[in-house]
Amino acid sequence: MSEPALIVIDMQNSFLHPKGENYYASAGETVEPVRRLLDAARKGNRLIVHTLDRHRRGLIDFEQKRLPEHCLEGGFDAAYFEGFGPLTDNPREVEIVKRRYSAFFATDLGLMLRENGVETAIICGVKTNVCVRATSQDAFANGFRVVVPRQATNSNRANLQEASLEDIDRYLGHVVELDEALSQLAGDANG
Repeated sequence: MSEPALIVIDMQNSFLHPKGENYYASAGETVEPVRRLLDAARKGNRLIVHTLDRHRRGLIDFEQKRLPEHCLEGGFDAAYFEGFGPLTDNPREVEIVKRRYSAFFATDLGLMLRENGVETAIICGVKTNVCVRATSQDAFANGFRVVVPRQATNSNRANLQEASLEDIDRYLGHVVELDEALSQLAGDANG
C-alpha cells in the first residue's frame, strides 16, 4: 500500500469566515468534508499537514504583485478557521506556513513526506484553482501520487473549479469521491 498523508490547504478565517478578507460563500462547502478527512487521518494515525497562507507585515512579498496584501501574520485572517489546525497532542500533525500558492515551494514539505515514508498526498482545502492546484502540481513534480477528493475542495468560480479538477485528474493525479479518500486514509484501499 502507498502510505498516504493528508495535506489540508488554507482552512483559514480569510477564506471561510464571513468576515474574512477573501471569504466566498461556497468555501463553507469544504468544511464538513475536510473535517471527515481529518477524522479518518487521525484514526488511521496518518501524517497530517496543515498549511497556512501567511505573510509578513511591513515587508515586500512578491505575491503582492498579483494579489493585494492578505493573511498577515498575527491577524484574524491568517488564523485557522474554528475547528481546524494541528492538534497539540498529536505529533503526527504539523503546520507548514507558506508564502506562495504551493505548500512545497520554499518549505520542507517534500523532505518531511519522504522521510516519513509517504508516497501519496491526499490534498484538500481551498482554493482548487490556486493553492490546491499549485500544491498538486508540485506534489506530482516531487514524485508523490496525488489524490484530490472532489467534495473537499472548491473555488469561488465554478468554471475554474471544474477546469482545475479536470487538469489535476488528467495530468497530475486522481480526483476521487470523498469516500474513496476516506478509505485510503483508513487503510482500506491500495494507493
